[in-house]
Amino acid sequence: MKVAVFSTKAYDRQFLDAANLALHANHELVYFDTRLDPKTAPLADGCQAVCAFVNDDLGQATLEILASQGIRFIALRSTGFNNVDLKIAAQLDIRVARVTVYSPFSVAEHAVGLILMLNRKLYRAYNRVRDDNFSLEGLLGFDLHGRTVGVIGTGKIGLIFAQIMHGFGCQLLGYDAYPNPKFEEIGVARYVQLSELLENADIISLHCPLIPETHHLINADTIDQMKPGIMLINTSRGGLIDTKAAIQGIKSGKIGYLGIDVYEQEDELFFEDLSDTVIQDDDFQLLQSFSNVVITAHQAFFTQNALEDISRTTLSNLSHFEQDTPCPNEIKPPEPVTRP
Repeated sequence: MKVAVFSTKAYDRQFLDAANLALHANHELVYFDTRLDPKTAPLADGCQAVCAFVNDDLGQATLEILASQGIRFIALRSTGFNNVDLKIAAQLDIRVARVTVYSPFSVAEHAVGLILMLNRKLYRAYNRVRDDNFSLEGLLGFDLHGRTVGVIGTGKIGLIFAQIMHGFGCQLLGYDAYPNPKFEEIGVARYVQLSELLENADIISLHCPLIPETHHLINADTIDQMKPGIMLINTSRGGLIDTKAAIQGIKSGKIGYLGIDVYEQEDELFFEDLSDTVIQDDDFQLLQSFSNVVITAHQAFFTQNALEDISRTTLSNLSHFEQDTPCPNEIKPPEPVTRP
């Protein structure tokens, strides 16, 4: 089957080709480094399926072009699918599948790395020593042992993150619309209401999906409920945080540390080398200017283990479609709302 694969880098091609060979899938993968959007969708002409990534635009305009070219399957190389208009896809008879599971350790460990980076000012210390500056002024941190960590979203990644933080000797508070019984098996971890978590946590880490109910979960009101000097970590989806509210929180001192691997307007920034350009996003530039903010460019997933998992699942999803067999990772379209 001929598949148009968008938003690819050399590492994507390496792992997808390896999975295609290992699984004997024999798909013809046509790689494009460009993002998928209405302007680039015509590149998929002649293919039977497309493979898309987290920042590709799979809204109505793109989907209609793909459908007109005979595309009936979209294989996402991601867990999140907030960039796909599932209702329109269903109307156009386009099936969508995702990677439901890949190494959850990759993202959980990166979140912990951001905590350590911010707390012990490792980014400053590294640059100082490179400049032969061995002063410790401004590098003061705190013991993680005994601190209270709030985990918002306790699925596979959130659970592993909680287990790691328990290893540091932290107290754990969890909030999740669908509680995970394994969470409260970790030491003295317990579920609480969101308001209690916000009021009591020293560190808050976000591990929930981006859905309408969680969009801007962190906003001016929720930030106001947090402890002064809170450390906020987001390795999930950028839209969970209202960026402008976070900026105000940093300016006021309510947010003492911010570590993010995702950003709500990242689709025009991340995964590209823009070092020779002028970034036009003023909010992003302002975040970059704060000394207590660390930003990584959506790399939390980026481990060999995760890329192997993602590639194998993606190729398997494509094979299910080609063979017309049930795909366990297919995303079902939203149920129609019935009114009395």
